[in-house]
Amino acid sequence: MKIICIGRNYVDHAKELNNPVPEKPVFFMKPSTALLLPHNPFYYPDFSTDIHYETELVLKINKNGKCIDKEFAPDYYQEIGVGIDFTARDLQNECKKKGLPWEIAKAFDSSAPVGHFLDKATFADLNNIAFGLKINGETRQEGNSRDMIFSFDTIIAYVSQFVTLRQGDLIFTGTPAGVGPTAIDDHFEVFIGDAKLLSFYVK
Repeated sequence: MKIICIGRNYVDHAKELNNPVPEKPVFFMKPSTALLLPHNPFYYPDFSTDIHYETELVLKINKNGKCIDKEFAPDYYQEIGVGIDFTARDLQNECKKKGLPWEIAKAFDSSAPVGHFLDKATFADLNNIAFGLKINGETRQEGNSRDMIFSFDTIIAYVSQFVTLRQGDLIFTGTPAGVGPTAIDDHFEVFIGDAKLLSFYVK
């Protein structure tokens, strides 16, 4: 199982980080050890002092595929959930300044909390899925799939040109504006609509 993450997939988020809006999907990967299962705490790592949260819709791949045509992409996922892409922003900024890869800032252990999944048949419109994050009861991020630069199907078609998708793989589809720092004792609650699919504490 691998975790594929799409970067800069919401215009407002790209702008808030002073990044150009991409013309093609930008993706990076996290290993399976980045997964944090529901109800487990996230332990703040000692190698960073600036861990940021990024709330995202997550697709669960349900069969193997390579070079998937966009029209067939819907056949490759049946469930949609939510997750947090934790980023060591201080390490990432250092790597960017030196022109280095920044997996060290994205792929560390437990950096990808993932919640429960919903069957996509429960959604009336996959291009209108509202999701959000509350920390300590306060709304921090709100997003909607209609605001994605690249749709679910476009992402699957593009990524599968380069990386074979396998059953059980997860695709984080990008975060809206509103990312910010994480603190010890924070309580995270992540929603699709009114359904709370992920909840955990930072220790």
